[in-house]
Amino acid sequence: MSQSRTELKVGLFVFGGLVLLALLLLQFSKGLSLFQSVYYIQLRTSNIGGLKQNAAVLMAGVRVGEVVEARLAPDGKSVSLSLKIRDEFRIHSDARFVIEQSGFLGDQYVAIIPGENEAPALQDGDVVEAIEPFNLQEAARAATGFIDRLDQTAIKLNTTITRIDSMVLNEENLTSLADSIGNLHRFSELSLVTVDNLRGLVNSNAAPLAQSISNLTRFTGQLSDFVTNLNETVITNQADLGVIVANLKDGSENLNLLLNELQEGEGLIGGLLKDPALKLDASITVSNLAILSSNLNRFGLLYKPRQPRPRPGPMDSLYPGKNPLD
Repeated sequence: MSQSRTELKVGLFVFGGLVLLALLLLQFSKGLSLFQSVYYIQLRTSNIGGLKQNAAVLMAGVRVGEVVEARLAPDGKSVSLSLKIRDEFRIHSDARFVIEQSGFLGDQYVAIIPGENEAPALQDGDVVEAIEPFNLQEAARAATGFIDRLDQTAIKLNTTITRIDSMVLNEENLTSLADSIGNLHRFSELSLVTVDNLRGLVNSNAAPLAQSISNLTRFTGQLSDFVTNLNETVITNQADLGVIVANLKDGSENLNLLLNELQEGEGLIGGLLKDPALKLDASITVSNLAILSSNLNRFGLLYKPRQPRPRPGPMDSLYPGKNPLD
C-alpha cells in the first residue's frame, strides 16, 4: 500500500514538473503565458514570404506578441494573419506593419513601426494592412535583367566607341585637329599682340581721349540746354506758332488754287498762258532778249554797227588801187 502511494506521489510530482517545465518553456521561448490578457489584430497582405506560425511580433525591437495563424483569402490574392498582442501594449492605427527578416538567412517576423501615436488605438479584431516582405528571388531576377540590359548597353557603347575611333579619331582628323589647335594658338598669340598694341595706343593717347570725352560731355550738356530752351520757347510761343502754322496752311491752299487756275487757263495769267499768239510773241521776245544780251556781252552798250559796203561795178576796174570812198 505504501509503495503504490509512493508511486502515485512520484507520478504527480513528475506530472507537475512537466507542466511547470512546459509553462516555463512557453514563457521564455514565446514571451507569452496562458495567464496574460491579450487582444487580436487581423493583418492583411498580399504575400507573407516565409513567415511561420508562432513567429514573433516586435515593436521597436521589443516582443509584444506572436503570429497565431495565417489564412489564405477565398480569392487567393491576399493572406490574413492573426496577431496575438499583449494587452499592456497599445498600438495606434497610424503604425506601420512590415514583414522583415532577422539577418540575411534568419527567421521572419512582423515589425510594428510606430507613427505619431495621435490616431486611436487598435481594438480587438481590427484589420490593418501590412507591407509584404522583401523577396530576394524577385530582387535577384530583377538584378539579372538589369545586368543583362547593362551588358547590352556596354556592347552598344563599345560599338559606338569603335565607330568613333574609326571615323572621327583617324589619322587625317587627328592631323586636322592638331593643325586647328596650332592655328588657334597662333591666333591667340596675335590676339595678345593686338591687345598689347591697343593698350599701348590707349595709354599713349590717354590725354586726347580724356579731352574728347570731356568735350563730348560738355556738348551733350549744351545740347540738353538747347533742347530745354527750345522746349521753353515752343511752350512760350505756342499760340504764335499755331497762328503761323495756320497762315502757312492757308497760303499753301491759296497757292494750290492759283496753280490749278493757271493749269486750267482761268484768270488773266491763265488766259495769257493758254493764248497761242501770246506764247509765240513771248517766245520771240525771249529769243530777241537772248540775242541782245549776247551782243551786249560781245560789243558793249555803245556799239554801232557799220553800214554795208557797196558792191564794185563794172567801172571800178578802171581805177586800180584803193577805193576813194573807203
